[in-house]
Amino acid sequence: MTQIFDDVDQLAVTTIRALSIDAIERANSGHPGAPMGLAPVAYLLFTRFLKHDPSDPGWPDRDRFILSCGHASMLLYSTLFLTGYDLPLEELENFRQWGSKTPGHPEVGLVPGVEMTTGPLGQGVATSVGMAVAEAHLAAEFNRPGHRVVNHRTWVLCSDGDLMEGVSSEAASLAGHLRLGRLVWIWDDNRITIEGGTDLSFSENVPARFEAYGWRVLEVEDGNDLNALSATLEAAAADDGRPTLVRVRTHIAWGAPTKQDSASAHGAPLGADEVRATKQAYGWPEDEAFLVPPEALARCREAVACGADAHRGWQASFDAWADNHPDLARDWRRRLDRKLPNGWTDALPVFDADGPKIATRAASGKVLGALAAVLDELVGGSADLAPSNKSLIDGGGDLLADTPGNRNLRFGIREHAMGAVLNGLSLHGGIRPYGATFLVFSDYMRPAIRLAALMEQPVIYIFTHDSIWVGEDGPTHQPVEHILALRTIPGLVVMRPADANETAAAWRVAVERTTGPTALLLSRQGLPVLEEASEFGADGVARGAYVLINEEGGAPQIVFIATGGEVSLALDARAELAMRGIPARVVSMPSWELFREQSAEYRRSVLPEGTPRLAIEAGVTLGWGEIVGDGGAVIGIDRFGASAPGAEVAERLGLTVEAVVAKSVEILEERF
Repeated sequence: MTQIFDDVDQLAVTTIRALSIDAIERANSGHPGAPMGLAPVAYLLFTRFLKHDPSDPGWPDRDRFILSCGHASMLLYSTLFLTGYDLPLEELENFRQWGSKTPGHPEVGLVPGVEMTTGPLGQGVATSVGMAVAEAHLAAEFNRPGHRVVNHRTWVLCSDGDLMEGVSSEAASLAGHLRLGRLVWIWDDNRITIEGGTDLSFSENVPARFEAYGWRVLEVEDGNDLNALSATLEAAAADDGRPTLVRVRTHIAWGAPTKQDSASAHGAPLGADEVRATKQAYGWPEDEAFLVPPEALARCREAVACGADAHRGWQASFDAWADNHPDLARDWRRRLDRKLPNGWTDALPVFDADGPKIATRAASGKVLGALAAVLDELVGGSADLAPSNKSLIDGGGDLLADTPGNRNLRFGIREHAMGAVLNGLSLHGGIRPYGATFLVFSDYMRPAIRLAALMEQPVIYIFTHDSIWVGEDGPTHQPVEHILALRTIPGLVVMRPADANETAAAWRVAVERTTGPTALLLSRQGLPVLEEASEFGADGVARGAYVLINEEGGAPQIVFIATGGEVSLALDARAELAMRGIPARVVSMPSWELFREQSAEYRRSVLPEGTPRLAIEAGVTLGWGEIVGDGGAVIGIDRFGASAPGAEVAERLGLTVEAVVAKSVEILEERF
């Protein structure tokens, strides 16, 4: 379809540029270059190509748009304002200020129309793959002949920097393999980074790389040519069974007389003199800030009526579908609202304390299988470690290009991409994603985990092989600092269950959480099923810590606090102390974060004041001081592990009953 553009279209593009320049200049902080170069692309997307409804930004079948180069945030804010989103001009004037809805990088939930929090380069493009997977999966699951209630695209604006980041390569490879034909990345090929031209560090043939990934590549040589851009975006919107990369050659800080194509325009205001000269080059009033010509605003605001019409058409189709498929419609609404079906907890297995030892990773696999049978929204997979992580859904099938409705997503050895894709699945809605790998490899996922916490997304992480009990694989595969590293992320709940029943309870916590991610840290080695955890564990795990077994013969002289497999060690040490006439209490503390949320009264009931405390955990001791307090101590591992059978490594590094008992006696002797 031929698009016709006139002077008002060009005026609207210039308005986006001028608003971006003015906001950054007023804040004396920001990145003007990319918004100035990309303004034509943003204008066309939001007025001609995106299926969106500014009056209802959460419309389920909207196209998703991600500004992966989040430093260009003023491009998005200017465009959202002009096209009728609930973002008044005053917020643009308040750019980057405390309490504004226009932070330095876009934040989901703060501004309608922002689909994800971006800024760390590469995360936006990688997350978009998860959104595209979600669209394909839900379309296969919910669409029926004559009814397409899921029928949208995912569009991304990305930078040279995004495509340099390794996570984007992993994600692009996966997207090509899955043939995500409704995914479009628009690459701002402006050839400038903070340090200078991209030729300083980047000389690869990007289009050829993406073609090798299985992508279709389209190119626009002049990012200011609305006709060429329009024709290319129209071609990109035609699904040919491959994801699409659109290379758009732009000029950073386009129109700035001395700063166009200069690294100095990337991350600093233009300066008053350059602003005046640039506006003069645009034919724009030089001394009037935040000018919005009425005709430009009216042209952009046509998106409101257009979006409302598209939304109404979808709603009519949805209503007809719901009338024909009421059960599907109920499930659709429940899943989008992040509600759980009645009685879902009845599916949680209960493990017999008289049974054999079972690794918590194996118990987790049984719990996952039971939950998947009643929670269709559980979709996920492992970074090529499913047999070890016990993370496959039996009967769920492989989610592949030809079977997008299946539930086991094979991420391959791509932990970086897996973390971001999980965020995209969650942000899209309708799916509760989980991802699995060894705990030691959580480092690869850390930027995405941090973003999940920042965006309050209920992603579930299954991290197995959680300690030096990995044994012969040695220190490269033995997590030591990783438990603490995860605990330092605000908003992430870290859970290290002590046995199979605590694992089931931890899964319940993870599934019930709707505003933040949860990490389940699980053992490789078999652990006894604790009778006490069977009786008290479910409520105690949800509270983060509880008295697993109390002292006998009066008040405790010492309190053991342990997590994961070390709880069994604490129980054995307690028994040894009892034979010496020393009463001890054992507290299982699977989650610091949940315990901190409890009332002071409850915390005191678990950890009585004035009683010495000894924490036991197969990881670095840093951080435990807050919990054990003055006079307390920690038995942990403040060094890397070693390659040997797990039991021998534990013994040589001091995780033994004898070591715990000796430390307990030392504490009591010093105290009394």
